[in-house]
Amino acid sequence: MGGFFGVASHDDCVFDLFYGTDYHSHLGTRRAGMVVYDTEKGFDRAIHNIESTNFRPKFEKDILKMKGHMGIGCISDFEPQPLIIRSHHGTFAITTVCKITNSDELVDVLYNHGFSQFMEMSGGEINPTELVAALISQKPTIVEGIRYAQEIIKGSLTLLLLTKEGIYAARDKMGRTPVQVGHKDDGYCVCFESFSYLNLGYHYEKELGPGEIDFITPDGIEVLAEPHKEMRICTFLWIYYGFPASSYEGLNVEDVRYGCGFKLAERDMRRGNIHPDMVAGIPDSGIAHAIGYSNKSGVFYARPFVKYTPTWPRSFMPPFQSKRNLIAKMKLIPITKLIEGRSLLLIDDSIVRGTQLRETTEYLYDSGAKEVHIRPACPPLVFGCKYLNFSRSNSESELITRRKIGELEGTTNPDQAILDEYVDPDSDRYHAMLEKIRSELNFTSLHYHRLDDMIDALDIDPSKLCTYCWNGRE
Repeated sequence: MGGFFGVASHDDCVFDLFYGTDYHSHLGTRRAGMVVYDTEKGFDRAIHNIESTNFRPKFEKDILKMKGHMGIGCISDFEPQPLIIRSHHGTFAITTVCKITNSDELVDVLYNHGFSQFMEMSGGEINPTELVAALISQKPTIVEGIRYAQEIIKGSLTLLLLTKEGIYAARDKMGRTPVQVGHKDDGYCVCFESFSYLNLGYHYEKELGPGEIDFITPDGIEVLAEPHKEMRICTFLWIYYGFPASSYEGLNVEDVRYGCGFKLAERDMRRGNIHPDMVAGIPDSGIAHAIGYSNKSGVFYARPFVKYTPTWPRSFMPPFQSKRNLIAKMKLIPITKLIEGRSLLLIDDSIVRGTQLRETTEYLYDSGAKEVHIRPACPPLVFGCKYLNFSRSNSESELITRRKIGELEGTTNPDQAILDEYVDPDSDRYHAMLEKIRSELNFTSLHYHRLDDMIDALDIDPSKLCTYCWNGRE
């Protein structure tokens, strides 16, 4: 997905920028960058590939040379950024968290209006951050340009834009991804993850609303475009992507995950036919859900396996799925004493393809487990996300739900009415799909989190949540 951090300070900002950006490293694994602005040196940028080395060691030498009182940094899961752009707006740096599903259409619009070329090609594809910058430059002012980009882009767009006067921060028009501002005596910061500024001495100032555009300087914040009333923030931020210490719309990630586990346990207690010896979370994103389950059910919480992270820090690398699966397996070390002869209930954040979870289950059986019950912390993923780059699946056809629906229906393209039945947890089609998944992945039992229960675990108006990946509703 990616994340960003920006600083506007009366003092040198490089230290805060470096560590604030580093705190977003869980959001991306391929590229990272920082740009600072100094009144004497102007703009200075560093970008590195972080596929084999984490952010901090890659940039430790750069920060010894960088100087500036304002800056923006990012962790990017795909394209190199931030970019430095020269246009009729002057020189500016820009970083985005976005997904653009109509890129070809927008490129044609730009070519038809006299835009001649794109320079920042990533793997032969146009860098979406450069595309956003080109759209902004079509309008007479930066604010008008950001508004234009927000409206014309299909998908989502949240950004930071650094000029020599300050930082423009703009949240996606539907608020799908978050932006928060912190404050301390010598200036302000702006970020994706709210926890990223806490250890740097900043305090909560505000959270931008959907479509809101603010201008941030060392002296204050100016609202340049008021927020929209309608919002569709990504619910998966709480379930999986967000860091436990983060809060979005006032709801802490860890606390929400406890609530999800609580609801999962309530359902199992009503069924009354599952009596595991222990509950465990798939490290790391399933752990809080498992704690919530244990707290409600009274089932013993344990760690029958642990993740070895010193030399295997990421399961998302390298980009090839087969290698990611191998690395994920190598990272999990079984504790045989807690596994042999036991009935285990495992909670994972979700099931996408199912490959890694099947291998984990087989690993537990090989280590002596008697039963392995699986409780995903969200409903079945049936629709590929059109708004964020969160899914590890490249297409809907790779989702295990779609493969099983295809087997049951005899077609890879069932109509919406049929898909609606497969997302209804009380329908026969839903239960047939679950049994197909359970059987293929060799689980003793499988019950997903129901969408209604999951939403109940979030103390927020359901109309403000995006649930498209689960029910196809926009």
